[in-house]
Amino acid sequence: MRTVIIGGTFNPVHVGHLMLAEEARVQEGFDRIVFVPSNKPAHKVVDGTTVAQRLEMLKLAIEGYDVVLETCELAREGISYSIDTVRYVLAHYTLEGRPSLVLGDDLFESFESWKDAEELSRLAELLVAHRKYSGELTSPWPHRYLANKVLDVSSTEIRERVRSHRAWKALVPPAVASYIETHHLYRENPEP
Repeated sequence: MRTVIIGGTFNPVHVGHLMLAEEARVQEGFDRIVFVPSNKPAHKVVDGTTVAQRLEMLKLAIEGYDVVLETCELAREGISYSIDTVRYVLAHYTLEGRPSLVLGDDLFESFESWKDAEELSRLAELLVAHRKYSGELTSPWPHRYLANKVLDVSSTEIRERVRSHRAWKALVPPAVASYIETHHLYRENPEP
């Protein structure tokens, strides 16, 4: 099966993540979309939630979607590296060709600093999604661009909106909004 990997902290998962998966399936014809929540991302700090809470929100968000939830990075513990995830997918999934790995252009611009970047670019096709830039970045790394719609939404913004009591619920699936409210996530002083 043609497979694409979409990793992230999903803190929280939002409509932009789901739209990106849909864009990848429709534009590229992938048979399998694999969402991989990171344990401890190598390039950012996770705040406001536990791993279990992020996982539960992702489960709620993808309910009814034809996607796979892969928890290999959570089982591995420690820092999550894309190269380890790609190796895992290669070893545990039946694939047609190399898997594709979606990464935002904001992360792609520093790809050379990723763990085992050269091997990663050989094992997986790098599929770059517009997130920060409207144009395409030049890079020595082999890659293709997804012609994705950029939704002006980020997990950071959602957390900030929740903290500051501004509108945010339409930016996440309804079940995720309910979970955030029920568990008092992203609040300055969370209630018990």
